[in-house]
Amino acid sequence: MIGVGDMVLLEPLSEDSFLENLRKRFDHSEIYTYIGSVVISMNPYRSLPIFTPDKVEEYRNRNFYELSPHIYALADEAYRSLRDQDKDQCILITGESGAGKTEASKLVMSYVAAVCGKGQEVNKVKEQLLQSNPVLEGESKTLGRRPSSGGKYMDIEFDFKGDPLGGVISNYLLEKSRVVKQPRGERNFHVFYQLLSGASDDTLKKLKLERDFSKYNYLSLDSAAVNGLDDAANFRTVRNAMQIVGFMEDEVQSVLELVAAVLKLGNIEFKPESRCNGTDESRVKDKNDLKEMCELLGIEQSVLERAFSYRTVEAKLEKVSTTLNVAQAQAKTRHKVMGVLDIYGFEIFEDNSFEQFIINYCNEKLQQIFIELTLREEQEEYVREGIEWTNIEYFNNAIICDLIENNQNGILAMLDEECLRPGTVTDETFLDKLNTICAEHQHFESRLSKNSKFLTDHSLPHSCFRIQHYAGKVLYRVEGFVDKNNDLLYRDLSQAMYKANHSLIKQLFPEGNPAKVNLKRPPTAGTQFKTSVGTLMRNLQTKNPNYIRCIKPNDKKASHIFTESLVCHQVRYLGLMENVRVRRAGYAFRQAYEPCLERYKMLCKKTWPHWRGPAREGVEVLMADLQVPAEEFSYGRSKIFIRNPRTLFFLEERRRQCLQDLAALIQKIYRGWKCRSRFLLMKKSQVVVSAWYRRYAQQKKYKQVKSATTVVQSYTRGWQARKLLRELKYQKRCEEAVTTISAFWHGTQVRREYRKFFRANAGKKIYEFTIQRIMQKYFLGLKSSMPSMSPIDRKWPARPYRFLDGVHTELRRIFHLWRCKKYRGQFTEERKAVYEEKLEASEIFKDKKALYPSSVSQPFKGDYLEISKNPKYQKLNSAVDEKVLLADVVNKINRANGKGTARIFLLTKKSVLLADQKTGQVKASVPLPDVASVSVSTQSDGFFALKLKEGSASAVKGDFLLSSEHLIEIITKLHRIGATAADREQLNVDISDEFLVQFKQDKVCVKFIQGGPKNGSSVSCKRKNNRLLEVSVPTTA
Repeated sequence: MIGVGDMVLLEPLSEDSFLENLRKRFDHSEIYTYIGSVVISMNPYRSLPIFTPDKVEEYRNRNFYELSPHIYALADEAYRSLRDQDKDQCILITGESGAGKTEASKLVMSYVAAVCGKGQEVNKVKEQLLQSNPVLEGESKTLGRRPSSGGKYMDIEFDFKGDPLGGVISNYLLEKSRVVKQPRGERNFHVFYQLLSGASDDTLKKLKLERDFSKYNYLSLDSAAVNGLDDAANFRTVRNAMQIVGFMEDEVQSVLELVAAVLKLGNIEFKPESRCNGTDESRVKDKNDLKEMCELLGIEQSVLERAFSYRTVEAKLEKVSTTLNVAQAQAKTRHKVMGVLDIYGFEIFEDNSFEQFIINYCNEKLQQIFIELTLREEQEEYVREGIEWTNIEYFNNAIICDLIENNQNGILAMLDEECLRPGTVTDETFLDKLNTICAEHQHFESRLSKNSKFLTDHSLPHSCFRIQHYAGKVLYRVEGFVDKNNDLLYRDLSQAMYKANHSLIKQLFPEGNPAKVNLKRPPTAGTQFKTSVGTLMRNLQTKNPNYIRCIKPNDKKASHIFTESLVCHQVRYLGLMENVRVRRAGYAFRQAYEPCLERYKMLCKKTWPHWRGPAREGVEVLMADLQVPAEEFSYGRSKIFIRNPRTLFFLEERRRQCLQDLAALIQKIYRGWKCRSRFLLMKKSQVVVSAWYRRYAQQKKYKQVKSATTVVQSYTRGWQARKLLRELKYQKRCEEAVTTISAFWHGTQVRREYRKFFRANAGKKIYEFTIQRIMQKYFLGLKSSMPSMSPIDRKWPARPYRFLDGVHTELRRIFHLWRCKKYRGQFTEERKAVYEEKLEASEIFKDKKALYPSSVSQPFKGDYLEISKNPKYQKLNSAVDEKVLLADVVNKINRANGKGTARIFLLTKKSVLLADQKTGQVKASVPLPDVASVSVSTQSDGFFALKLKEGSASAVKGDFLLSSEHLIEIITKLHRIGATAADREQLNVDISDEFLVQFKQDKVCVKFIQGGPKNGSSVSCKRKNNRLLEVSVPTTA
């Protein structure tokens, strides 16, 4: 290792040795150094090969001091403390602008994303958190930092497994005034240049923009191009990140329209005009940009133009509209007060204004947090716990924070009071108030304060004041303090924006809703920022802090340059030497007795599983049993203090081993309990099953007796009813016979009486009546003796007379056609398919295969095993991704001895699969295009051979010789699939008692013979020699 990796171990400890150690490590590209658990990061201003995925795996789940110093070690320690010890964590990254804080935060996030869990949802959350950086970074090239990152604080939420669930990102201090005005040498926010450089021509046309930067007043031309910065590529990165974060396409378009509208807004210029009452007003010079802006935002041009030129003052129930002069009209479109701050670096420029004052105030609060948690609170804890301790002096910047944020006499309070008071308010009146109230403060300097010792200090201008921050003295120019603190936007502009037919604009200006008019003055920018910083500080104090102190090695942003004076200044104001002294004299780890005993009690038999006495005594017994040297720890009033991290690593390693032993014991006990519970449950269930079975048997017997009694009774009642019916029918027939005989008798008498009167026409009429009677009798007889509706019924009544031959034949044909039509109309699609398969089977096997007649009456079921319903075949069902047309158990004939092995036969539209009957594992899968033909015998056996195409991947082991009880159905479905597929040839079915089968490299003849009585009634298969397989089929009676 180059130099000393942990400054706590540096000997001798002095400022010179401290700086020399940093220089030595920096010169050898060792940019990280520890102060205990604090990481010092030197910005190398170049890429180093120490952030690869291999490095991530190297530091994953490793102890903090086990490897050389690295930011990954701190990130891993924080993540494992959160995951394993359920402690909320925060990582505070501080340092000057340009010291590499933003890059350090990205490295921490990328490491946590790499080591946490996997899975589709987890990866989605991780990707969204990582891709939020390009969307939220409001970067711009500035003089102090190349790029200036928007401050933000992110809370990432994890579940109990350590997987990210989501995050809350809070943005602080977006420098809004940069949109309308940039100092010389700086440029506007990158998104404007990215949009003009990276958007397509079609997109720019829709947004009414041109690629030329000089067309827009808001874009600084002298710094438009930055070396090493590809705006077009960065624009694509931002678009991709917006999609990953969750922006819809219409939302992305809305954001781009708003960015384009801001560029158009910068080109609007106003001209002064005088009204007849002597007041000044403003008018828009060229309305073309105003028109295009209104089209982008969906605002009426007259509404927006009036909002630019007028403002409405509303008090109680009165409204007064006044015109705006040119300066007022442009003020709110150009000078916007910045928002609130996250973690910026300390800034000292040649011209420092309200922005730098707010940024440096935030850094003072962060330094105060560091002092309280690492210096003051730690020393106070040692004294409070009764630990022997020598006090270490340090500078406490609380007095500077009080100078800025005191509610009575603080600078922010006086600035708010100046903004709110009536009368003429200027930056000079604010400075006068500071000179009056803060003149005696030891960290405040001003040239105009009474009795000031700086009256002759020409480095301090009259319009400025100076504050001695923890990082050095900063000179602030008061110009713009009051206006930027007010952060006012006239209600007319808000209401005009709310009227826009643009969803995003309405969300950005909710105060413009006329239904929600609030006459209360909004809080100032300083108050908002002070409140946000207070909330942030309280949030940080509730978490376990982890520090990364970033140091800038030089002001040139150049690699391999170490400016000792600059680094020394940063080491001093960051309090790193005091931090080293506290760490050297202090303890690396401390914990209350109760949680310490609860965590490590399994390491000692006396404290495991329960300690009945006080927690401190339990910890003392535990440490004595583990034989930890007394100089490695101390007992406080409520906590134990461990000096060396290696002692803590020793305890954690012993605890990990014990947890593994306990896990094995728990598993053993659980398995025994599970087996016993299952045995008792089965024993109980056997009694229940027996009781239910006896009940079922008795119920079944009772139902049988009841059913027999009911049948006997029904037969008896039926016999009695049929006997009575025969008697009644006989009586009725007798009555009808009497009537018929009487009628014929009377008819005979009448015809005999009148026959003589019709003798001339009697022959013809008698013939006609006879024919009619014969026809009537024929049709009635035909009606009563009609055959069944079955199309295969060949019966037809005989014709009574020869002259009815033609009619009789035609009626038979018409009836048969009508009967067939009615029969076909009853068919469903399923039944039609069944008959088609039966018809195809008939065409293939009728009069060719002796087994066929017995299969005619058997329906084709297809899935005999019910694969989808049977839980036994769940694994096999999941392996088949197509509909199963046939599933049956077949016997696969062994090629060596002719014996059969049970296999599950599956047929789909694309392949044939053979699977093990017990495990459901697929043994062979043959695509249907690889099946050349199928061979069967003419006898009543169920043997068939699947012959595969030579040269195909499936034909490596040769053909398949199988036996099945449903041979007719299997071959019919195979033949039918080939007939319906347009991309395959129809399957050839070879029916012969002797055919060849390819077994690997050999061709074997399969021969079918009639078996004698001694062979029994079953089919047998024997291997006669290497070239002959003989199948003996029993003779059918």
